[in-house]
Amino acid sequence: MSKKELSERDICTKYITPAIKQAGWDIDLQVREEKSFTAGRIYVKGKLHVRGKQKRADYILYYKSNIPIAIIEAKDNNHSVKAGIQQALEYAKTLDIPFVYSSNGDAFYEHDKSLVNGALEREISLEEFPSPEELWRRYKILKGIAHLEVEKVVAQDYYEAVGREIRYYQAIAINRTIESIAKGNDRVLLVMATGTGKTYTAFQIAWRLWKAGKKKRILFLADRNALIGQAKRGDFKYFGDKMTMVRNHKVDKSYEVYLALYQGLTGNEEDRNIYKQFSPDFFDLVIVDECHRGSAADDAAWREILEYFTSATQIGLTATPKETKDISNIDYFGEPVYTYSLKQGIEDGFLAPYKVVRIGLDKDLEGYRPEKGKKDTEGNLVEDRLYNTRDFDRTLVIEERTRLVAKKVTEYLKLTNRFDKTIIFCVDIDHADRMRQCLANENADLVKENHKYIMKITGDDDEGKRELDNFIDPEQKYPVIATTSKLMTTGVDAQTCKLIVLDANIQSMTEFKQIIGRGTRINEEYGKYYFTIMDFRNATNLFADKDFDGEPVKIYEPKAGDILQVVEADEEGDYIEIDGERVKVKTLGQEQIIESGENGQRLRKVFVRGVEVKVLNERVQYYGVDGKLISETLKDYSKKHLQKEFRSLNEFINKWNQAQKKQEIHAELLEHGIFLDELQESVNKDLDTFDLICHVAFDMPPLTRKERANNVKKRNYFTKYGEQARKVLEALLEKYADKGIENIESARVLELEPLSQMGTPAEIVKWFGGPTHFRKALKELEDELYKTA
Repeated sequence: MSKKELSERDICTKYITPAIKQAGWDIDLQVREEKSFTAGRIYVKGKLHVRGKQKRADYILYYKSNIPIAIIEAKDNNHSVKAGIQQALEYAKTLDIPFVYSSNGDAFYEHDKSLVNGALEREISLEEFPSPEELWRRYKILKGIAHLEVEKVVAQDYYEAVGREIRYYQAIAINRTIESIAKGNDRVLLVMATGTGKTYTAFQIAWRLWKAGKKKRILFLADRNALIGQAKRGDFKYFGDKMTMVRNHKVDKSYEVYLALYQGLTGNEEDRNIYKQFSPDFFDLVIVDECHRGSAADDAAWREILEYFTSATQIGLTATPKETKDISNIDYFGEPVYTYSLKQGIEDGFLAPYKVVRIGLDKDLEGYRPEKGKKDTEGNLVEDRLYNTRDFDRTLVIEERTRLVAKKVTEYLKLTNRFDKTIIFCVDIDHADRMRQCLANENADLVKENHKYIMKITGDDDEGKRELDNFIDPEQKYPVIATTSKLMTTGVDAQTCKLIVLDANIQSMTEFKQIIGRGTRINEEYGKYYFTIMDFRNATNLFADKDFDGEPVKIYEPKAGDILQVVEADEEGDYIEIDGERVKVKTLGQEQIIESGENGQRLRKVFVRGVEVKVLNERVQYYGVDGKLISETLKDYSKKHLQKEFRSLNEFINKWNQAQKKQEIHAELLEHGIFLDELQESVNKDLDTFDLICHVAFDMPPLTRKERANNVKKRNYFTKYGEQARKVLEALLEKYADKGIENIESARVLELEPLSQMGTPAEIVKWFGGPTHFRKALKELEDELYKTA
């Protein structure tokens, strides 16, 4: 067999792998062939989902298990030696790999960012492929690793956790952070979307610096008990007896790794500044989890701790870096060494995509003006003005509105699964309490069985807070529905949350991203692949904001003498301004309760009932292939994208006729974000894929599946077959009329009724004269179905 006749795999086996081995690479330890590095994007199809293709490199070469150093893209020998270089460069950019190769088995085409040989790209023979030590030498030149001490830290191994592979983006985040610190940088910012494993990434960074002897005492700092507990039980557990949690303001200096709430270190008014029991140079590494967060009052506490341990290297972790004209993560920590966004996580298949159900209530969209003489539930006259969503549940409560929201949520769960974990974000604690009551009444049958079916989980409710761990534990059935205001916006690893309900006014992009992050985790074991956002207050308009998933933009301009603020300050001081009125707030945990106006008069909520509230519109939006919500109708969106795929009707028909299986076209369109199943439901569910595309994309009058099947029958096409074969074809035609062309292409169709009652698959195929003749008969049947096209 000549070289030109060999497949790509044969070229790898006979030429590329031997060349790599001959250069000194350990094939078992340093070389990964056909290495998938993404999970495959999840596409939502109604209530179902399907995974797209994984991105896969032909070869990834590792200097050590934690340092991917080269990538090779292979082609068969009918391609040129450099035919794979562009694809390899694209993969290398994603994987942060500096040395890139393409080969067709004749030679290698090299792309070398170190430029040590004076050229970025060149062709080298199979025998000239560089050794591991040669590429490591070039790597050190490229990265500026000039000293043995720096090299020792950079090359330190990961902790090898059994059954847990480090994902490519985590490896980049870890390696860039380690390299930055090893070279003397003492402030590092990492931006990683919620659900991408920030805490595990932090652990691996801490482990490698600790094992390399670069950092000896480590402080992991967070502002939620849930975050500290999750870290101790989960990602940081491998530190074992070297680690402790700082509790009850007690300090034991015999440990090497400390997990602490910053509140636990700063103390309260009576018992402040516990952290000062440590000397300022006690810690040489401080990791700040969710470094965007905190209120203005708490903000000083973060800053105090970080400034006290100023000699320590400090790493900030966040999904949502805070950048305003007053507050900046970037000014404190510097530009992020790496950013892994929500959009990228969804595209890679590591994060769950979402669909949005927007429900517009008449009083929300049109406003509510009380009729003359309208009294509240206490018998007081209601102020005559137009109320809108900024008022509802903050200063004016329409009881019927709360009941309608609870009813719509319940209706949705009844259509999907009443035991899908659900978080409902409310305006405040009182709203969360009333929402819990309305939901309990709507779901009385399940609440009667277990009162924990619905729980209010807020900062003021000890019983609710005790149930938080059960809510986020996939193995615990209850609670199912949690009503909250602020407590669950962050730091809650709700892996199986499938429904997020927004009935709060959310203007902060930071808060919005954090709330959406409650649903983005995937848990395949429990069937969690995507989630739904039910929006009653148009909060999802923030999806359209250019800042929703972009790189953090530094807009903070510090003035002389400014003290840099590390975390988000939602409100400035004791007073905040709402709709032009300054009001005093009281903070209870993470909840803020409006106490009084500036003149000392307590703000009173007005409760009204007897107001009719109706749903004006409902709209479902899907997450598009471009990472944005589809804003036009599904039909218009599909038409636009189908016309990009097929420039003319003839081009589509030719592709249809050439496809060995029509399911291939269906799958390819899904990969490109065209949802044919949903489109079929909205246009006409009796059309098959062919007519659906012709009608939507090219305005052709469609035929239903039944009409196409009847046209075949009228042409007496079956007369050339024997009686038994004719019955089989007639049954297949009925299958087509019922379910579509993809159904009769299935290899299992002969095992389904009524065909299974006619004989075994082997017997049926034999009636046509064997497998080849049966496949030919199927192809002819397809040709007959689309003859008029």
